[in-house]
Amino acid sequence: MYIISACLLGVNCKYDGGNNESSHVVDFVKDHSYAPVCPEESMLPAPRPPAEITCGRAVDKTGKDITKELIEGAMKSWEQAQNAADGFKEQIEGAILKANSPSCGSGKIYDGTFTGNLVDGDGFFAGLLKEKGIKVTTEREVFK
Repeated sequence: MYIISACLLGVNCKYDGGNNESSHVVDFVKDHSYAPVCPEESMLPAPRPPAEITCGRAVDKTGKDITKELIEGAMKSWEQAQNAADGFKEQIEGAILKANSPSCGSGKIYDGTFTGNLVDGDGFFAGLLKEKGIKVTTEREVFK
């Protein structure tokens, strides 16, 4: 079973109320069991201002610190994924998460300046999954 960022499947859960549908991800899940999750949607309304990580904290474009919400959303999404895996009676094989997101970014995230600059790092959910030993990739890496 795979954990998939719900926005990659066309669910309108992005900060701006839209999605990041990826035809490659949609095709991938046709042949795999999966749990769609959105760590941000579970804790924050949409639309909302975009957020980025700086100095280990998630801050939205208005300056509001939303670190607590992203951490809680990551934990809630992990629990949802574990419940789905139990339901499928399968192990979690990996995760395909939204690149650069403050929740789901893996390896690269926006630097907190809201200028499009990327730095090495993980979003809160991606980091949690890696701590749990789950292989994490993004839609940009997995289908190259």
